[in-house]
Amino acid sequence: MIIIIQQFAAIFIGSMLIGLGINGFLVPHHLLDGGIVGIALILHYYFNVQTGLCMIVLSIPLCLSAWFLNRNYFFSSFHGLMVSSFFIDWLSPLQTQFPLPILVSSILGGAINGIGFGIMLRYETSTAGTDLLAQILSKTFSVNIGVIIFLIDGLVAVIGFQALGFKSFFFSCLTIITVGIVTSMIVRNDHRSFYF
Repeated sequence: MIIIIQQFAAIFIGSMLIGLGINGFLVPHHLLDGGIVGIALILHYYFNVQTGLCMIVLSIPLCLSAWFLNRNYFFSSFHGLMVSSFFIDWLSPLQTQFPLPILVSSILGGAINGIGFGIMLRYETSTAGTDLLAQILSKTFSVNIGVIIFLIDGLVAVIGFQALGFKSFFFSCLTIITVGIVTSMIVRNDHRSFYF
């Protein structure tokens, strides 16, 4: 019972931080996070669709894969996906609340997102998407989950280069590096983690 309460708290707190990081610091400068979130942000920038809703749609194939590969991953990630998607869309009014320079926004947004992702991963939940893929790969190959997320996120930034231009690409890379470092530090310091 205590584990379920801790996991729920991690989903709630982590999702709220991710919603804050994306809306308060990334979206105002058209910056990307990586993975499914990054792809959802690209779709948001070009088609003005809700980022959280895009995350749900884009994560369906990975959730279905988890259902067949490891149902524990599915159940722990599905709740995280729904709650984080809700907070990302619900906190969208924050997009005009923090008029900071792009350098500060990219680092601060990356750190806040990294804390949010790290808290969720530390308690064996995630936002599904590429976090779910990273969980499976980390368990299979005994590689730090933050490193895997960093590599996937970097790939998304490269894909987004054409769409965003050099300035957004450069600062998005800085954001992604910050997310990867912070996430890795939080997950690595958890001695209870099953990922190592």
